[in-house]
Amino acid sequence: MRTRTRRPVDTVATVALHVVLVAGLLVMVGPIVWMLLSSLKPEGEILRVPQTWWPEHPTLANFRHLFARLDFSTYAVNSVLVAVVVTVGNLLICSALGYALAKLRFAGSRLLLGTVLGTLMVPGMVTFVPLFVLVSNLGLVNTYAGLILPFLAQAFGVFLMRQFILSIPDELLEAARVDGAGEFRIFWRIVLPLCRPALATLGILTFLGSWNNFLWPVVAATTEDKYTLPVALALFSVGQNRVEYGLLLAGSVVVVLPVVLVFVALQRLFTRGIAMTGIK
Repeated sequence: MRTRTRRPVDTVATVALHVVLVAGLLVMVGPIVWMLLSSLKPEGEILRVPQTWWPEHPTLANFRHLFARLDFSTYAVNSVLVAVVVTVGNLLICSALGYALAKLRFAGSRLLLGTVLGTLMVPGMVTFVPLFVLVSNLGLVNTYAGLILPFLAQAFGVFLMRQFILSIPDELLEAARVDGAGEFRIFWRIVLPLCRPALATLGILTFLGSWNNFLWPVVAATTEDKYTLPVALALFSVGQNRVEYGLLLAGSVVVVLPVVLVFVALQRLFTRGIAMTGIK
């Protein structure tokens, strides 16, 4: 049998590709590693110039200060509540709308799809002020409803779920209709179980966006009992004429950790969902 020899050009291309990938990995992971290591440094070491990577005197004082100074449980509950409700709402509403746009034919479906796609091109800052005015007129400022309802269904989620549901064979749904199943039962018992990769992708992206959301909660929440973790961390890490970087970095680690754990738990489904919806 003849063995294929790798050409020098292929070897150089492979090495170059790996160098680029490693460089990209360092750019992405470097700030996170620095944040984690710096959260273990005393304040004076964080402010030292030039900076050092490894803490010379590791300490958990920043984390103790974080939990002692902030009403951490209240802010954590607010963040979890808002993020979970927004994520569950997007999973249900976006998947239902995606199913309707992908598999059902009704008057105005094309117009509705065009409207959804059109909203994807509108920057969020353009609708920020009108959205706040609407929420204010409804009396929802400084309420959980005001933090949740504006993000309960998003155009990207509808588009993502529609693209995935288009890949489900129509014959499978027709067979269910012949057996007497209604549209809601088909959606709940057949479509949703087949959409687990797309649901995992949408869930991770939605949870990440809601958990890290800062601008809307800082405007819509006016009292401390409605603050989420990012808002509380940003407001209370700023002391008189100075920023407490140790507190800020420790809080950033606490805020990032749940998102990392969710992604690690669902990374396989996330990768499959991205690949199968054609969003590359």
